[in-house]
Amino acid sequence: MDSILAARRLSALAHEGRLAVFRLLVKAGPDGIAAGAIAETLELPQNTLSAQLAVLANAGLLNNRRDGRSIIYSAAYDGMTELLAYLMEDCCQGRPEVCAPLGEIANRAACC
Repeated sequence: MDSILAARRLSALAHEGRLAVFRLLVKAGPDGIAAGAIAETLELPQNTLSAQLAVLANAGLLNNRRDGRSIIYSAAYDGMTELLAYLMEDCCQGRPEVCAPLGEIANRAACC
């Protein structure tokens, strides 16, 4: 990943509303959530949600698919993984104990 894409993804997440949407979609898993349910859960107006979804999609952080009349959104786990890997790429500099706590957190999240 290049620094321009990383900055675009970080910028997309650097907004309280977009971060809330992204975290909700991450929690929902690959099945995703319909746009209306996202708006209802986060108590967002549809036009605000549409703008936030567009920014996240343009950053490569979410996917969408049509299901009848609904659009279902899900987190783009590959985009999220690329960003996290980019951020951690040079973390340890030969000191694995620096990054070890993050691995433990990831393992706890994966198991529950």
